[in-house]
Amino acid sequence: MGNYPTGVTVVTTVNEQSVPLGLTVNSFASVSLDPLLILWSIDKRVSSYEEFIKTDKFAVHVLASDQSDICSLFASKGVDRFGNCEWKLSEHSLPIIAGASGVMQCKTYKTIEAGDHTILIGEVIDIISEKKEPLLYHRRKFGGIPENFYI
Repeated sequence: MGNYPTGVTVVTTVNEQSVPLGLTVNSFASVSLDPLLILWSIDKRVSSYEEFIKTDKFAVHVLASDQSDICSLFASKGVDRFGNCEWKLSEHSLPIIAGASGVMQCKTYKTIEAGDHTILIGEVIDIISEKKEPLLYHRRKFGGIPENFYI
């Protein structure tokens, strides 16, 4: 699976006490255009698993090529993730991390059990898009799109 290049996302939500939660995710895909649906999956062993499964909304951040530090931050354990990055609550009361290439705010549409993960399908209710190159992950390394890619 490490030989398959992917984009890198951070998924955020708030728990019942309005505390922001977030984690790095590379299992992200488009599902449908009508309605506009996306999916991502969460490992059942993640400490915030129950809170993400219970939430009725979440935001998926497509990280920009200069955000490998954000990727590492939200993949780390035992750190104050939101205390170490710039973010704000959106009009949908979701934590939005500054500088992302794009953000899709979603309401939870469906969850599907799949082995040691659960797939969360979200209906996109708002999109924030910036003109930034995405962060890519391939063979355990991060990078942007090569300069000669568009030739």
